[in-house]
Amino acid sequence: MQLQQFDYIFAIAVIFAFLDAWNIGANDVANSFASSVSSRALKYWQAMILAAICEFLGAVLAGSRVADTIRNKIMNIEKFEEDPAVLMLAMACALVGSSTWLTIATSIGMPVSTTHSIVGASIGAGIASIGGKNIHWGWNGVSQIIASWFIAPCIAGGFASIIFLISKFGVLERKHAVRNGLWFAPCLVYLTFSILTMLIVWKGAPNLKLNKLSGQTIISSIFGVGAVATTLYMIFVFPVMQRKLIHEDWTLKWYDVFRGPIYYFKSIDSIPPMPEGHLLVIDYYKGRRGITETTEAATSEDSLAVRETSNVNAPAKLDTEPKMSTRQLWWYLFKQGPSQWGHLGWLMLKHGWDQDIINSQLSEKDALSGDLAGMHSRSKFYDNKLEHLFSLLQAITACTMSFAHGSNDIANAAGPLSTVYTVWKTNTAGSKADVPIWVLCFTAGSLVLGCWTYGYRIMKNLGNKLILQSPSRGFAIELGAAITTVMATQLGIPVSTTQSAVGATVFVGLCNKDFKAVNWRMVIWCYLGWLVTLPCAGLVAGILMGIVLNAPHFGGVYTLL
Repeated sequence: MQLQQFDYIFAIAVIFAFLDAWNIGANDVANSFASSVSSRALKYWQAMILAAICEFLGAVLAGSRVADTIRNKIMNIEKFEEDPAVLMLAMACALVGSSTWLTIATSIGMPVSTTHSIVGASIGAGIASIGGKNIHWGWNGVSQIIASWFIAPCIAGGFASIIFLISKFGVLERKHAVRNGLWFAPCLVYLTFSILTMLIVWKGAPNLKLNKLSGQTIISSIFGVGAVATTLYMIFVFPVMQRKLIHEDWTLKWYDVFRGPIYYFKSIDSIPPMPEGHLLVIDYYKGRRGITETTEAATSEDSLAVRETSNVNAPAKLDTEPKMSTRQLWWYLFKQGPSQWGHLGWLMLKHGWDQDIINSQLSEKDALSGDLAGMHSRSKFYDNKLEHLFSLLQAITACTMSFAHGSNDIANAAGPLSTVYTVWKTNTAGSKADVPIWVLCFTAGSLVLGCWTYGYRIMKNLGNKLILQSPSRGFAIELGAAITTVMATQLGIPVSTTQSAVGATVFVGLCNKDFKAVNWRMVIWCYLGWLVTLPCAGLVAGILMGIVLNAPHFGGVYTLL
């Protein structure tokens, strides 16, 4: 029986589920792509497109498993069976509390855990409605989730540091490093695609019924996909990389990988001499080798491209006000009347794309930045040819981590909204109800929108502000965090991908054997966000729930009037 009298609660839940998922995209997606963008492995617009695809697919295909954990393992759902509408209200308040705190944290550039936020909000709403004794505090509930917040950074850091040290001592710091790297890359491709497949088939995608596959089928799928990906890499990508990095064929373009096999047989004598001043690969460390180079980043090609595109079709009057801030520009256009509102809408829509992340990280000084040039100088700068080799791998790991993030963190919005929808539609607590596919699609779409419009805010505070980023380091960071998230998704534990990413980043930075190679101010800022998130979100949700439940009812009086 549908609870039509509570349509407004369902509507409120949908609105704040959108805001919660939007903030997940704005705050958490930086975990997946901050390293890739900061190391120049991906341009910002490329990262946004890949994030949209991978986050959405991860959420829809594998998101319901952890969403069920958010819904059932925090509070005793059975206590709401006599009055399911109270559970509906509790989950709506949890969404309000979580999204409110995340909005504040994102606006001040604090990379918090969205998992912390929804768990804290659910606890607060649960205590206000059924009391603290009916919260699952034990190991099968809140304790397990809280423990994962402290264990996940160490596990992710361990995996990331192992991967980076193998790359460091096996390739980066050995003789014939480029040649060794070319043959090491297929092994990493195999590992990366196997992990991605594991995430999908290892009881991770119930919406595709893949969680019912036999153990033998799962193992065959994992190793089979890894083998196919490696074979394709050796056929199409390897010969192009070999010709470009070993034989220095500067004429090759990215689309030459589609005719990769011919380069196994093409003579190297046909390679024309490289023009003087031409760069075979981009400088992945540009602007980060010292204090003098920091200012050069402001005139990078990416920065200039952003400035040019952002001024297309701009009113002529704006040229006389070059120091106008973004908000001032929007307000100026708004005041010009309807004739400029179309242009204003376009600027607002593409605002999230017109960002130069690296330049912002290096040039925007604040209390959290510290001595970035000194910190970067304590890390080793590797051959750009090697970094170019790792840049392709980092793009793959970024997508893997993004898929894993979508599958794990979409639960923070989908779990409560699914509960509200189930109660509203059936008037039952529905502890065993499946997460509707429309809920996963709606929250996944909201997440992508948040990433596109405001994801740059948190991304600026990660990456090069934490350690010196490069494709080889970013690859290890993202793969280590992705492995941790895969394990957590299989176990149904909503771990904090923020902590996994930051933990992996810090451990890789410590591989320089210098504590000053890590910006500990930023680490403390991240931990501060993690510590205050749970109580802040819990207080907002709990106070709101308590006020609504205990508010006096004047319906009869107003009826008489």
